[in-house]
Amino acid sequence: MTELRKARRSRTFKAASIVLNNGHSTLSCTIKNISEAGAKLVAENFLGMPDEFDLAMSDGSRRRCIVRWRKLNEMGVEFI
Repeated sequence: MTELRKARRSRTFKAASIVLNNGHSTLSCTIKNISEAGAKLVAENFLGMPDEFDLAMSDGSRRRCIVRWRKLNEMGVEFI
């Protein structure tokens, strides 16, 4: 299988929140791997999640994301 990622990802286990509705709603998730270009997120359920959102990380940083793939409880995002 050909690797399509733009940057090498590092394994991690970081708490994060998906920020929705201009900050009025959040969904807790875990970052399983991350790079400069994107991340793999895990949560109980990603059904109904929009294709773009902000990701607030436990270190205080925040990144705008676009979904590149998703399953019920896993999602791959690209930072934009």
